[in-house]
Amino acid sequence: MTAEISPAQLANSSATVVGRDSVIDTMRGIAILMVIGIHSLHQPLMASWEISVDAALRPCVPIFLFVSGYLSVLSGRVPLARRFKAILIPYAIAFVAAYFYMAQHNPAMDHRLMATGARFILAYVFVYYYVFVYAGCTALLWLVLRPSCDGIPPSQARLAMRLTLAMMVGLMVGSYLDPLLFNFGVSVSLVEEFRLRDIPFWFGFAAFGGLVAMPGIRAALTSMQAPLAAAMLLFYVAYAAARYFQIGDSAAYDSIAFFFYAALLCSVFFAISVQSPWFATLGSGSYFIYLWHIFIVMVLRDHLAFWQFGALADAAITATVTIAISIAALMAVRKYAPFRLAQWLGA
Repeated sequence: MTAEISPAQLANSSATVVGRDSVIDTMRGIAILMVIGIHSLHQPLMASWEISVDAALRPCVPIFLFVSGYLSVLSGRVPLARRFKAILIPYAIAFVAAYFYMAQHNPAMDHRLMATGARFILAYVFVYYYVFVYAGCTALLWLVLRPSCDGIPPSQARLAMRLTLAMMVGLMVGSYLDPLLFNFGVSVSLVEEFRLRDIPFWFGFAAFGGLVAMPGIRAALTSMQAPLAAAMLLFYVAYAAARYFQIGDSAAYDSIAFFFYAALLCSVFFAISVQSPWFATLGSGSYFIYLWHIFIVMVLRDHLAFWQFGALADAAITATVTIAISIAALMAVRKYAPFRLAQWLGA
């Protein structure tokens, strides 16, 4: 299936946007494939190779937040209403579809209005927690970049200090949130949901992207490719080892090792100016793929028994089929759907 979709066809499936940063879109394209890779792994992770692969792919959400922070600081403003509209309309449509899918497969599901409203607000359906995180980080970016009372935008030095403090607060909250919750007797599963929505921690990646947008920083990264790559690999090994051997804070998210591995990976992408028209086009439609790819994964999980072929084959088949159908769906929506509908679907 994927062989029939050439890079030229995919690139032509959307109009070229003047002024787009191909490195940014390429990073988004890589990140959305990392998302699919994570969701293709059969949970819970058992083998060492599964943990290693999962650890390598985990920076997908940080990449999205990093580029959001970078572009926001580069432009000097956050059009809050427009961004929330672009976030919430596609999410609301996908939420309705996900809700009906879950209701079909779970007769005991709580359909009370308050419970449904909480699900929507907290994005507690499928893997949509990123919507909640991105919306929260967008609001924080708006606050950080907001001009003072007299209408004067923050100076470069003041903005850099705000972003640095935000990173420090994020690391602190990430380190102490779960011990605090466990101290109050919160269950492990609920703590995990809190950690997934730990906005101060996640905002650290947006803040780091904002720092990279400061004058001269991106150019300086290009002269540091080897040191950055070495440091990134070192922190990846530390992060994967902490998870495998259960050393210290071994959580998949909001750990210090994870933060530095993900932040350095973003830096490496910028340092080498990673660019690919194929990945860039995927990146320009990454929100559509993010919202809808999970339906493909769920159908494969619920109705097809790839697990019988082994964990590796199951993950490979699930990822390949999901990527192929997601790309085909993105191309079809962009080609045949009215422009407004394509926007509403996130394409």
